Amino acid sequence: AAMLSSLRGAQRGGAGCKLWIRTFASGKIVAPPMTYISGEEMSWYTMKIIQEAWVTPFIDTSKWEYFDLSCKSRDDTDDKVLHEAVASGARIGAIFKEPTITPSAEQVKQFGLKKARGSPNGAMRRGWNGITISRDTIHIPGIKLGFDKPVFFERHAVGGEYGAGWKNVGKGRVLTTFFPDDIKEKPQVIDGRQLDNDMSAVVIYDNPLDNVEDLAHIFFKRCLEANIVPYVVTKKTVFKWQEGFWRKMKTVFDKDYKEKYLAADLLKTTGGDLMHLISDAATMQIIRWTGGGFGMACHNYDGDMLTDEVAQVHRSPGFITSNLIGKSESGSLIKEFEASHGTVADLWHAHQRGEETSMNPLGMVVALLGAMEHAAILDPSNKADIFRWTGHCREAMYAAFREGRGTRDLSGPSGKTTEQFVATVMEDLTRRMASGAPPGSYTYTAVKQEVQAPSRKFRKNYENVDESAMKAFFDKYDADKGGSICFKEFVEMTVELGIAPLKVETVKQKEKYTEEVGAQEK
Repeated sequence: AAMLSSLRGAQRGGAGCKLWIRTFASGKIVAPPMTYISGEEMSWYTMKIIQEAWVTPFIDTSKWEYFDLSCKSRDDTDDKVLHEAVASGARIGAIFKEPTITPSAEQVKQFGLKKARGSPNGAMRRGWNGITISRDTIHIPGIKLGFDKPVFFERHAVGGEYGAGWKNVGKGRVLTTFFPDDIKEKPQVIDGRQLDNDMSAVVIYDNPLDNVEDLAHIFFKRCLEANIVPYVVTKKTVFKWQEGFWRKMKTVFDKDYKEKYLAADLLKTTGGDLMHLISDAATMQIIRWTGGGFGMACHNYDGDMLTDEVAQVHRSPGFITSNLIGKSESGSLIKEFEASHGTVADLWHAHQRGEETSMNPLGMVVALLGAMEHAAILDPSNKADIFRWTGHCREAMYAAFREGRGTRDLSGPSGKTTEQFVATVMEDLTRRMASGAPPGSYTYTAVKQEVQAPSRKFRKNYENVDESAMKAFFDKYDADKGGSICFKEFVEMTVELGIAPLKVETVKQKEKYTEEVGAQEK
């Protein structure tokens, strides 16, 4: 059977670390049904020991349905396990997913697989009637990461290049024709063109728009609740087919949300209305608006690219959520929660060699807590107890980072190893749960003065930075050679690099000009 109730007790290899866990005799909190999809490599191992240390002592997970989506499991079951996981998620409506591997040709040989199976994400989006992928910044109160306030993203979960059909062809003619379902209607020629190159890649895809209204409601509700300024991003000035996305978003906004946003004073920087951003402008604004407090909704591909940029500004993909929202046949929302990073193969290989690792599980744990809370909303029989545990777990994890007990990406070389971090949070979580108190809200006044924004030198990609070239770059703008850059020099630098923040009126003028140029090109 694909549903593996004992999955978390399995050990797939690598050096382990025994954690002594206390289970309360007074009984555990019975968690409502949830679909748990396990993945691969270091992310799998880290969630395994977290489940053993943080979840098992307090939570009865007997109603959870476990599915192993490792490459070997998918291969052994000829992907039956994927289809069963999708069916479980559609039935239950609350899903947690660990990062998985989409094997390359080399990995097919390495793992001894029968074939290279595609990413499971497509099957999940289809099976759960995917509407949007919500990617938001994660914030640890008291620690400066990237954006000061939350940044929300809605990435349309269907259509675009990801579902494209294509062929490499030679010289000839291409005719794209639409045949209506009603055979009484005449076919329509979408496009016809002559190909004069010896080799051309011919690509066709569509952008379904029926569920954009659902996406709009999800986006505008979330931004309003979080006091965030909403923007809609397209390239409709040139890609005229994207006009429909903007029109549907604007119609929903005007009808159901505009007055609410005006009352909340959230449109004062956008001229009192929903603002459209050309994707080029959005790319620049993301690195300028480091104060955060904004949200963007966009097409599938744009959302994929722009949220990667958000992740870099906000330190790394480990500090970004990635939650798929779909809709059941009954109209209730299906929500799948996962981290936006991968399986972290380099740390897994180090772990297998018996070396110390320091894996930051923040994104995965935030996803697990989100899935558990959504499950408790769908089945509220133990909602208060579940939210009490998730609240304490979240606070215990955040406290570890604030107090210098975090992993090394935030706490530097003196930070905890993977297992040490799990252990220190476990001890704090145990104390919090034993207190009987409800989760408290953290206030900035309680932050210790020595807690500082972590140095970006501890980011994984810092080793690729050329410090001598950086010094020459700094000297170029340090005009008075004083060893620091004053505001005037800073302004000169940002203007020359093209990253100086622009006034709203200027952005609108540039957008209007781009639209006029696009119309001329068309």
